Amino acid sequence: MLAVKLIYLVLDGVADRLSDRETSLSMARKPFLDLLARGGACGAVYTVGRGVAPESDAAVMSILGYDPHESYTGRGPIEAVGAGVSFAEGREVAFRANFATVDPGSGRLIDRRVGRSLSTEEARELAEALDGLRLGVYGGYVKVKATVGHRAVVVIGSETMSLSDEVDNTDPAYRKVGTISVAEKVFQPYVKKSTPLSPEQSARVTAELVNEFTRKSIEILDKHPVNKAREGRGLLKANVILVRDAGSRLPKLPPISKLFNASFGSITEMPVENGIAKILGMRAVEMPPPTEDKASDYSMRLDATLKLLKEVDVVYVHLKGPDEPGHDGDLKGKIKAIEDIDKFYVKELLSSIDLREIAILVTADHATPPAVRAHTDDPVPLLLVGGEVIPDKVLRLEERACYELGSIGVLSHGWEILPKILGMMRS
Repeated sequence: MLAVKLIYLVLDGVADRLSDRETSLSMARKPFLDLLARGGACGAVYTVGRGVAPESDAAVMSILGYDPHESYTGRGPIEAVGAGVSFAEGREVAFRANFATVDPGSGRLIDRRVGRSLSTEEARELAEALDGLRLGVYGGYVKVKATVGHRAVVVIGSETMSLSDEVDNTDPAYRKVGTISVAEKVFQPYVKKSTPLSPEQSARVTAELVNEFTRKSIEILDKHPVNKAREGRGLLKANVILVRDAGSRLPKLPPISKLFNASFGSITEMPVENGIAKILGMRAVEMPPPTEDKASDYSMRLDATLKLLKEVDVVYVHLKGPDEPGHDGDLKGKIKAIEDIDKFYVKELLSSIDLREIAILVTADHATPPAVRAHTDDPVPLLLVGGEVIPDKVLRLEERACYELGSIGVLSHGWEILPKILGMMRS
């Protein structure tokens, strides 16, 4: 049993580069996050490992206590579970997907996320045009489901051939390494051809099916009425689907409650985090996608947090806010996202709980510096406050201060966080 309950607050992509003189966190006006830092113990963590710029899926698995190199089977299946898409393990391959904008003639990518202007409703209509598509070779077929904004899940199957998840991504921004994808520091802005990552026939067949799906998706989507209407409004077309993170089975993992002898719940906004929570046996509560009304968004998430806290020992709260402006190179937007969380979630949280009875753990799943527009391998801040935690010398929640002055130290892997923190809370 834990001496106090725990809110595990993950601010998606909130960190910037450790080497930056100023960061989004250092420039943001965030009095309540800084108040937590002054009252708690801080540190830093490489969420998957030094030198690894992880995608969110592997990073979240890691910071929840599981080594993704040993236990993970790919993001595609996790996204499918989170989005409620069925797939036959071992016979079909699931992918995380993005609607994107491409020049149909050259294959040059104009925008990997359709300028973030694609509505969920538009994406659903486009996905319906592709769902159930027959690929014309190897008895191939496709299931497509839109999730949030430009995001989607794609499942590829074959009625006649065995398939394999050992195929590379068509999204050039990520390279598949084993079962996880790693963000590329530099990439050519063209739709990649999927290539087999093993010599097996099943991998070759799967890559061919993926490439045929890419070709057909451009053919169908470029002429779709949704895209004709978008073009008429001066908006980018969502005329291709990029796939990545192939997986053909779900991970077989011990439930998180057994791993840490405590009950867990989750508040999530995106299918991948929701899928991970379900697979790990958490009491999963999925929030509606974020809107422009941040006061309402965070009030809803706080209410769900407090309700779930009555039922479990640990509530994992994943807030997407800072990550998207980081990817867009929008420093001001990222600073505002941090300030919104501070004002509308953290401030109200502190007025609703007693830190003698409920501790708060704050970190990120990875760094997304606006100057890079992608995930990096930098360590992210770590903060624990509440219960019997003794404050250290850190005065503000910032990368350099937490790294250099934090009493928790620097953890080499995300899966070290919960053993360390729960150990501190039980001692």
